[in-house]
Amino acid sequence: MMLFASLLASGIQSALEPAGMQADRIGRLWNLFLGVSVVVWVLVMLFLVAALLRRRPEIIPNSTSPRVRMAVSIATGLTVLTLFGLLTASIFTSRSIADVPDRAIQIAVIGRQWWWQVEYDDVDKSKRFVTANELTIPVGVPVTLHLRSTDVIHSFWVPNLHGKRDLIPGKPATTLTLRADRPGVYRGQCAEFCGYQHANMSFWVTAVPMAEYARWVDASRMPSKAPSTPKQRKGQEVFMNSPCPLCHTIQGTPANGKTAPDLTHFASRRSIAAGTVPNRRGFLGGWILDAQHIKPGSQMPSMTLEQGELEPLIDYLESLR
Repeated sequence: MMLFASLLASGIQSALEPAGMQADRIGRLWNLFLGVSVVVWVLVMLFLVAALLRRRPEIIPNSTSPRVRMAVSIATGLTVLTLFGLLTASIFTSRSIADVPDRAIQIAVIGRQWWWQVEYDDVDKSKRFVTANELTIPVGVPVTLHLRSTDVIHSFWVPNLHGKRDLIPGKPATTLTLRADRPGVYRGQCAEFCGYQHANMSFWVTAVPMAEYARWVDASRMPSKAPSTPKQRKGQEVFMNSPCPLCHTIQGTPANGKTAPDLTHFASRRSIAAGTVPNRRGFLGGWILDAQHIKPGSQMPSMTLEQGELEPLIDYLESLR
């Protein structure tokens, strides 16, 4: 709870600090609903206090004064008009959110228990690439996300940029188009209970200028760099001789597993296990040796390594940038 509170305070996961067009319009709608609700509540309380302070009149059975009937009629009419106004505002907000240019960057996001697979599309299939638990997008450019799930219902939500969108297994991918209007790093998470580690299924969205985004895309399309030191080469050997390649992919190597996150540029990520712990050497070692202690119920098995194999393996993984 303290971590969640600190995230809200920093503004990297808050619907009250919109950083994009869609989130801003949702925020304005929220402010309208909040303002109307406060006004209605205050008026109701004032009338209640006035009724309590007023001298109780003589009650005549089966009779209602014209003044009471008029008051009820006016209140009913104002209620209907208020609800109709809020409905109209909701409809216009929904239309404005959906009104985005057709030419948008296309990204497929696949929800899994309990992490996010991110696939950057391109007309040229050779330029497509895959990452996990992090999205990098250009500032001021619409991005269309094609969201689907492979197991249970998940819900994609990055409060600073847009509202929630459910991912239903067995159904066609749903789309969500968002646009970041200022650079920054924003935290998102699964907003639908999806199992034991639902709380630890988060992701990061990094919005950068277009030139920086283009450089990032070019780097992400490249295969992993070959180990440059004897220790890294030993670490790569440990990795390839372990069960890791059965689940993970590292482009440029024989590792081609498809059931776990792509590790081609693993060292450039902010966190391990979908935001569960920071991507630091100590946490990485703990994740390799005893993943179930860090994220119980995850699909990552604990590794059994020989003496002297852990440090080279960590060195190799930290070289994957």
